[in-house]
Amino acid sequence: MLTRLSRFGPGFSRCLRQTQVRCVSQSTRSGASSAAVTEAHAPPASAAHGEVSPYVKNPDFHGFSSDPAVDEWNMRIGFFFGISVALVIGGTFIHYLPDHGMRQWARREAERLIQERERDGLPLIGENYYDPNKIVLPSKEE
Repeated sequence: MLTRLSRFGPGFSRCLRQTQVRCVSQSTRSGASSAAVTEAHAPPASAAHGEVSPYVKNPDFHGFSSDPAVDEWNMRIGFFFGISVALVIGGTFIHYLPDHGMRQWARREAERLIQERERDGLPLIGENYYDPNKIVLPSKEE
């Protein structure tokens, strides 16, 4: 779709340059007063090269095709797949992705361990995180 829109790049800038009415201020510049438009000049006559804007032929032009019927159907199909299918199927896919990083599993496991320790009458967190008998400490000389 972007390739289809990119073809309007040169023509779009050309349309912006061809203004229909040009207003020219004829008043003198002074700091206190604002400029007043006194007359409107018609745009200069351009060379007729036979190119007509698709917006002149079809006011409801969407940029998909020069044929109005095909243009409207392509727009409807593009919006259906781009919005309906992408959002619905994409949202469903993201919702049903597996547990990333096992966060839900870690929570369930922590809750299970807490219930088990409460049932056995043990503290939730022990005084020593690691068993002090298994820790190897350096000697006093080191």
